[in-house]
Amino acid sequence: MQDVGHTSRYLTLDWPAPANVRAITTCRGLNTDEPLIGLAGFNLARHVQDRPDRVLHHRAQLQQDLNLERQPFWLNQTHSTQLLSLPAQAGVYDCDGSYTQAKHWPCVVMTADCLPVLLCDTSGTQVAAVHAGWQGLAGGILSQAVAQFSDPRQVMVWLGPAIGPGAFEVGIDVLRAFDVDPLSKCEEFVAIKSKSNKWLGNLYALARKELAQLGVTLVFGGNDCTFSDEKRFYSHRRDPSSGRMASLIWMV
Repeated sequence: MQDVGHTSRYLTLDWPAPANVRAITTCRGLNTDEPLIGLAGFNLARHVQDRPDRVLHHRAQLQQDLNLERQPFWLNQTHSTQLLSLPAQAGVYDCDGSYTQAKHWPCVVMTADCLPVLLCDTSGTQVAAVHAGWQGLAGGILSQAVAQFSDPRQVMVWLGPAIGPGAFEVGIDVLRAFDVDPLSKCEEFVAIKSKSNKWLGNLYALARKELAQLGVTLVFGGNDCTFSDEKRFYSHRRDPSSGRMASLIWMV
């Protein structure tokens, strides 16, 4: 991915999406005088301890920078497997993803270590955005998203910035959620030799494994680590007071 336009607020996706599909993720976009802590940067979340007027300004800036006809449809994310079909009436929806066949309806999810997943079909007639933390992945949110498309073989997926496999330390509860034998060897969980009952989890590998099982082979991205790249990304695990990035996708 490459930084494009408007300083370093946005990253474009390196994938062969149809020409009418637009997709992007935000990053911190720090000013040179801002410290590498907490909410500094281009925070887009209202549920963190940021000033409401500042968040509203950032959301308006996002809409202006991306030439969106309407604001992205922001969700109240709860680590569920619920998805919202757009268009929808204005309101607060407890969902962790959205999908649409309508043009100019941006689907969006916010993250700061969890995995943002953007989907479209190869004909450019449908898009979706999913917030996939380990709870959502274990619960099957990717299968829910792929099920909204008529043919998994025609689904394209982009895996956005998330905590990387060298930083995502988990306990046995996470392995059990994925029905993984703690004594087995697998790409998704690697035992930490210096710590008892601790593993390094790989969100990217977990997502790719499920997508492959669902018949989705057109998978891109998955090369960033929010935890280790503090200049570009927020990370809740690195700093619990952090802001949130947004990943969004829409059709024109």
